[in-house]
Amino acid sequence: MDLVVGTRNTHKLDELTRILSPLIPALVLHPAAAGEAPVEDGETFRDNALIKARAAHQESSLPAIADDSGIEVTALGGAPGIHSARYAGTGDDGDNTALVLHNMAGLSNRGARFVCAAALVWSGGEIVIEQAWDGALAEAPTGAGGFGYDPIFIPQGQHCSAAELTRAQKDELSHRGKAFRALASHIAKLESTKSKLE
Repeated sequence: MDLVVGTRNTHKLDELTRILSPLIPALVLHPAAAGEAPVEDGETFRDNALIKARAAHQESSLPAIADDSGIEVTALGGAPGIHSARYAGTGDDGDNTALVLHNMAGLSNRGARFVCAAALVWSGGEIVIEQAWDGALAEAPTGAGGFGYDPIFIPQGQHCSAAELTRAQKDELSHRGKAFRALASHIAKLESTKSKLE
């Protein structure tokens, strides 16, 4: 089964391949077509996930998946939230994490959670599943794995940052892993329907 992924982020494409391939062995994921990315002007993770999945589906005519995800920090009123990737205004992961830590200086409530909205859009409809990954913010970045805010996020029940987890551990625990595993059954139904029609 061929699916288009509404992203040009190679880290995310690799992660989704690892998560979905064991569940849907015949699945082949394709990155979104080169060109101007859709404007993510939604007010929620769900809105932005659908914007990206709809655009990828429209460009390719294939079923498309996409997600919008970010970190919500309790002491910052839920920020960066949907602005996580653009929080510092530079598009650089290091700048974003540095700004979060700067804004958290002197604050004792370190509670945070990652949120992922995973969307599937096809010619017959669309579905979105949201999942969260609870934890807390570290005082400083640690670990060389992962991407985004992983180096400053300590998952609940862990004693290391998300960037220090193995890929398998992160895929099992993360917001994105949980959301796309839940979405996998809906993707599989599309493949089953397609096979019956052929």
